[in-house]
Amino acid sequence: MKTLTLNIKARFVPVEKDNEKSPDLRALCGPIEIGAGWRKAAKDTGRLYHSVKLDDPSFPGPIYASLVEIDGGYALIWSR
Repeated sequence: MKTLTLNIKARFVPVEKDNEKSPDLRALCGPIEIGAGWRKAAKDTGRLYHSVKLDDPSFPGPIYASLVEIDGGYALIWSR
């Protein structure tokens, strides 16, 4: 994840779900958990993506984003 004030390497790791509301992914920066993602399908197209929430005490607030597959890779898309 890279912005004007943030430059970190994060990875999304699949996790076993405890229940249907548990996240499908954990977002990690090294050993530190900075967020989670839940698998969803777009209402209009049915295309799969992950709804992601990233947070850290250094952030002014949580970042809500979509993790989508693009051309064999992934893109993290957010808006404010």
